[in-house]
Amino acid sequence: MSLTIYHNPRCSKSRQTLKLIEDAGVEVETVLYLEDLQSERTISSLLQKLGFASAQQLMRKGEAVYKELNLKAEQDEAKLISAMSQHPKLIERPIVVKGQKAILGRPPENVTQFL
Repeated sequence: MSLTIYHNPRCSKSRQTLKLIEDAGVEVETVLYLEDLQSERTISSLLQKLGFASAQQLMRKGEAVYKELNLKAEQDEAKLISAMSQHPKLIERPIVVKGQKAILGRPPENVTQFL
């Protein structure tokens, strides 16, 4: 079964995770999520596959837009997901998907569970 990686080439962890997958000889589809904005439906699906109870678990809390939008105080999951769809920098990376499961490549070695 092939993998899908939601990838940011400028991120060292994302590059390391992709390299681990490629070095293992596993087929991988690369989604450049910063260029190809993800729908709210896709983000909701990723949250489910990751097993996260809250969208906050997938958010990069150090991003300026996180603070500007006051997302720390936001409790409405739909608003959090919408914010990630509109501002993809908020999405933690990389996300690797295998079938109905997903994992964060932080640290990159997490992906070995799928190899």
